Amino acid sequence: MSKINLRGVATISFYADNHEAAKKWYSEVLGTDPYFNAPGYAEFRLGDYQHELGIIDSKYAPEGASGQVGGAIIYWHVDDLEATFELFTSKGARLYEPITDRSGGKMAFVTASLVDPFGNILGIMTNSHYMETLNRKTSS
Repeated sequence: MSKINLRGVATISFYADNHEAAKKWYSEVLGTDPYFNAPGYAEFRLGDYQHELGIIDSKYAPEGASGQVGGAIIYWHVDDLEATFELFTSKGARLYEPITDRSGGKMAFVTASLVDPFGNILGIMTNSHYMETLNRKTSS
């Protein structure tokens, strides 16, 4: 069996029935406009590694895709979890999972997740491992 090397997140895709409203909402909460903007698709580059968040008109969703909330939760590291949580909820995101300390006495891992106004789960967390990795990369 050969090893598969998952090197990092390339693009996270969120689908939205109202593509224009989703682009506007994400532009407001992220404080930036998409760097790529085309009919039916907009893309933001975010964070220390410029990960991509694509907002796609749901008419382009794969056949059989569910309109229900669910699936994997991708957590974005944030420096201030509570302030980020408050910003998203003030802009209309609803609670999926409350702020939860998952540290277990080892490292700082605190998560929360919300559902954006378009039905996508948005995970946020403070993650000491992320910061350690970032600090190693930037100090070398």
